[in-house]
Amino acid sequence: MASVSEMYDVGWEEMRDKLRKWREENCRNSEQIVDVGEELISEHASKLGDDIWIIYEQVMIAALDCSRDDLALTCLQELEKQFSDSHRVKRLSGMRLEALERYDEANKDYDAILQDDPTNTAARKRKISILKAQGKSAEAIRELNEYLEQFVGDQEAWHELSELYINEHDYGKAAFCLEELMMTNPHNHLYCEQYAEVKYTQGGLENLELSRKYFAQALRLNNRNMRALFGLYMSASHIAASPKVSAKVKKDNMKYAAWAATQINRAYKYTDTLKGHIVHLEGHAEAAMKQYPLPVFDSGWLVAGPRRTNAP
Repeated sequence: MASVSEMYDVGWEEMRDKLRKWREENCRNSEQIVDVGEELISEHASKLGDDIWIIYEQVMIAALDCSRDDLALTCLQELEKQFSDSHRVKRLSGMRLEALERYDEANKDYDAILQDDPTNTAARKRKISILKAQGKSAEAIRELNEYLEQFVGDQEAWHELSELYINEHDYGKAAFCLEELMMTNPHNHLYCEQYAEVKYTQGGLENLELSRKYFAQALRLNNRNMRALFGLYMSASHIAASPKVSAKVKKDNMKYAAWAATQINRAYKYTDTLKGHIVHLEGHAEAAMKQYPLPVFDSGWLVAGPRRTNAP
């Protein structure tokens, strides 16, 4: 099989820069990171300078995602040689043990980190992730609540706790977690949308009205949020159909539902038109390639590739 550099006609500097860009953008495109990173560290490690260590970490985490324990172990061993007493490397070792479902050994690594540094949030989160992986939701919720008593500003932890409560059908507590998130970041349309979904699921006229308001707020923050648009239509429709509401409330909600339905139809019509244009352009491109069969490479190399059969 041809290497990445041969397939896309790129040098090691471009491969290094691509990995850096993915790190900065926090992209979890693990298969592509493995493809690029494996070639980079196996053939160009001596040219990378100090960048090699962060690349080893990046490639190792991606390798765990792709069930490539051989590559993950290679990266880990190199990091352990260089940083033998590092808590960060010990955490990576624990993550590898998690991927192998050796949870007791992973917990020992995390306990050792916390013994040296009780404020290490990453190790505490990994211990909670083990409970979640083992299906111990009640224990994970308890541990996460204890964690948030000390680190109340951790948005990621609040969001994870809301997901755990939703899985347990405890929608009232899930709503509380999402309220904390909205207080911290009121301009995040996804938090508004998720809060609206929880209220919609709880049901009842009061919750439905609150749900409709937060779906509308999510749309105000991002008018392309189709999930919020559907939510606005459904919540307004249910309120309009309720026998408990006044004629004015019924009329207003029918108007909201009709507006949402119009926006949904318009969005789908635009999508169908766009698809028609794309098919038309693809036809022209195919004809041009047959007439001028020249290889073309652009700056968007390695945007996508075939999925691995052993990927989780």
